[in-house]
Amino acid sequence: MAFTYKDVRQAFRWCEPGTFLMGSPPDEPERYDDELQHQVTLTKGFWIADTTVTQALWEVMMGENPSEFKGEELPVDSVNWEDAQTFITKMNGLKAELKLCLPTEAQWEYACRAESATPFCWGDQMDSTLVNFDGNYPYNNGSPSEYREQTIEVKELHCNDWGLYQMHGNVWEWCQDRFGDYPAEPVIDPQGLESGDSRVLRGGSWSGYGGRWRSARRDRHAPSGRDNLTGFRLARGHELR
Repeated sequence: MAFTYKDVRQAFRWCEPGTFLMGSPPDEPERYDDELQHQVTLTKGFWIADTTVTQALWEVMMGENPSEFKGEELPVDSVNWEDAQTFITKMNGLKAELKLCLPTEAQWEYACRAESATPFCWGDQMDSTLVNFDGNYPYNNGSPSEYREQTIEVKELHCNDWGLYQMHGNVWEWCQDRFGDYPAEPVIDPQGLESGDSRVLRGGSWSGYGGRWRSARRDRHAPSGRDNLTGFRLARGHELR
């Protein structure tokens, strides 16, 4: 599935319904305490964009470009959660049938993992041939690698087994959910807290050390927070809170 707006194309990949373990096991290197592993069932399949929103798509929709690192095929950066909602509302006003939204945190991790159970969707280790990050700070005693010091094109590096590009690194990605502690018990179609001050970020960025780019790693920011580490990826059609 894809849409084209003013000659800019955005493709989506279909994720089947399923059950997975969200979070990280206690023995995963460099894990954080807020990654309590628990069973999640997603009862409905969903579409998720194969890349983060590019500057080309942002510009044809919004008429301006807030990004620090300029390039049509670079991810839009320096956008906050509220900016993402403005973009989505405007695009849905033109193409209501798309029912665009941000992914929930559970949808994001499910799509990132693509049925993997390792720290990264391809395995236990990473370097800058797979992830755009600060290669001076490798994961779990890995070897140092390149530090590019900025974003790169959205399809320049690895896609996972479900055809999703750079779920690890390049820019942090906003999720729909408010940030909160995970439950210990199994859950069905979680959508985060009903109230709270911060929204979830996932995936890591072009700057930082390797452990932050694991599939289970979580971060948070105020919905008005904006920096050059952050962009977003579109999804379609789940019920919003």
